[in-house]
Amino acid sequence: MSVPFSGVVTDIRLESRSDGVARWQMAVSGSTFAKGDSGVLEAVSRSGTRLVFPVLSVTVDDEGQVWHVVEKPLAAGTEVTGHVGL
Repeated sequence: MSVPFSGVVTDIRLESRSDGVARWQMAVSGSTFAKGDSGVLEAVSRSGTRLVFPVLSVTVDDEGQVWHVVEKPLAAGTEVTGHVGL
């Protein structure tokens, strides 16, 4: 089992949209995810509810930025905890 990390969502972008289903890419500071990994990102809502976002895959762009592919994005500035391989 991997060691969790803490980070902040620094950027989001739409990866694809097909038949009303969107996939998003999120950049997260301090991420320990690598290309090809999967896992989860967790955040806490303003009401205190724990939110879990499956990371479907991870890509790395030409500048070396790691992008976490998810079905529902979090806003830039959101604090998250990540778990690789869950």
